[in-house]
Amino acid sequence: MQKTLGKQLLVAGAALSALAMLLSGCGAGNGSAAKTTGASKEQPLAGILTSDWKGTLPAPDPAKAYNNPQDYDNVKDGGELTLSSIYTANWNNFQVDGNTLYMGDFWQMYQPSLWNYTTNGEVSPNKDFLTGVKVTSQDPLTIEYDINPDAKWNDGTDIDWTAFETTWKVNSGKDEAYTPTITDGYEDIASVKAGTSAKQAIVTFTKPYYPYQSLFPYLLSPKSADAKTFNSGWIDNPHNDWAAGPFIVQSATKDQVVFVPNPKWWGAKPKLDKVTYKFLEDTATINAFKNGEIDAVGAGSRDNLKTVMGMKDVQLRLGYSLSTYVFEYNGKADSLKDIAVRKALTQAFDSSTWNKIAYQGLDWNPPQPGSEVVLPFQKGYKSNLPADAKFSVANAGKTLEAAGYTKDDAGYYGKDGKEINISYTYFGDSATNKAKALAYQQMMKTAGIKITLNNLDTSKWSDTVSKHTYEIMPLGWSATNPFGQTSLYQLYGSDSSSNFSFVGSKEIDEKLKKATTIEDNDEAIAATNEGESAALELYGTLPTDTPPTYTAVKKGLANFGPAGFQLKDWTKIGWQK
Repeated sequence: MQKTLGKQLLVAGAALSALAMLLSGCGAGNGSAAKTTGASKEQPLAGILTSDWKGTLPAPDPAKAYNNPQDYDNVKDGGELTLSSIYTANWNNFQVDGNTLYMGDFWQMYQPSLWNYTTNGEVSPNKDFLTGVKVTSQDPLTIEYDINPDAKWNDGTDIDWTAFETTWKVNSGKDEAYTPTITDGYEDIASVKAGTSAKQAIVTFTKPYYPYQSLFPYLLSPKSADAKTFNSGWIDNPHNDWAAGPFIVQSATKDQVVFVPNPKWWGAKPKLDKVTYKFLEDTATINAFKNGEIDAVGAGSRDNLKTVMGMKDVQLRLGYSLSTYVFEYNGKADSLKDIAVRKALTQAFDSSTWNKIAYQGLDWNPPQPGSEVVLPFQKGYKSNLPADAKFSVANAGKTLEAAGYTKDDAGYYGKDGKEINISYTYFGDSATNKAKALAYQQMMKTAGIKITLNNLDTSKWSDTVSKHTYEIMPLGWSATNPFGQTSLYQLYGSDSSSNFSFVGSKEIDEKLKKATTIEDNDEAIAATNEGESAALELYGTLPTDTPPTYTAVKKGLANFGPAGFQLKDWTKIGWQK
């Protein structure tokens, strides 16, 4: 499964940062520059009808949205939508434990979302919340935000400049009692004040931060601003009163979440009467789609694709997603404190074998990605992996032996009488994830490194991440905006709460912060590559693969599916007339 890209954990920046976390291997994930081969037909924007399709699947165009785009008036009034998701305990998407792709999806439905993105990442203010945004000074950088006069929190209070002030303060890093996903950018703000009225926020920076549109993806209610509430007051509690969006949470349990239209919403009325997210294991999810219990499913595995192909009244929508799957090496774990061990693990990883298992039965064979913050199809992308990171079992052995490790009679390396034995934690009952885990164990055995597999239920994922009870863990980062430079410090900063490897240095921190001081995007991405190259030299994390987005939906579902950086418009999602 994955986290969200500031980044968001997939388990994408998050909703708050550029990345979001996700569970690696759950359904479908990120796209890459790889193309399907031999495609003889172009994919319609509504997706292909699986019962009619013959031959090779089409190659998606990364510039197009394959979400059956329909005008608001061409979507039926009413109806329900049932989807699957992964349970996240903390409903605060700004807090590190709540920064998952799944919670980011929920926040788009019921919290103030300030920005819209086109498929290729062009940004504009969301008019439901911001009627205007402009730079009023370059020195110091000053941004003026005009807040929609109709915008109110669900408790009836105005959304005003104090929401910007609160969002800044809890994310600034100035008070260590808070545990935000990312402080980058917010720490560079000098002040947030009222403008000509309470409905205008004036944000002034101590030094330039670019792009400023990556900040304030959402707003936080001032009533939720104390540290205890910020960190733990949202656990299993969505707090409708502190929300403002087209939907509200009708109910939330550890089994499912139900959303219904917000009666206090001032914008366009949502088309759907109800949206239900069920928390399901992988095998249960595909079976639920097959049985008509849910309306969409990730089809990015051989078994899932085989199941949906041939189903009547089902459309398959293929696209490039915004996720990158990675390994996190917990640098606090005994065996992983040694950079030589982390480097050897990286050298012993065979991405070709990994892809054959991960994408067996799919026409998808992406090269191993060299970045966790810039996607392979984005301008300026380059591989930032160290030259010594290339797959070589022989070099993995040389790395360990140079650090004083020797093999025992069983063929495993150890030092000072203690054998290297590292736990690999993965989640769920997916046959593909199990096969990948076994393959990883065998790869490392070939290199003389013992791996113990630890398979947990997906319900344990959030707790495992928040308590750091893992040694090696596959997860994913999903971009929530196109600005990869804003995620550098989030993932690699020595004191970042989203650095799940816990390795870094103050020297590298300075390189990581440089990119966001540069206004020109091409120059900023060049600095991003330089900073990430330095961070990856510490071997705390390894990007492994970039999956496609294969989404199977019931025929006629409108404005839902792979759409690049475009955010879902929950007022327009529904069933086509």
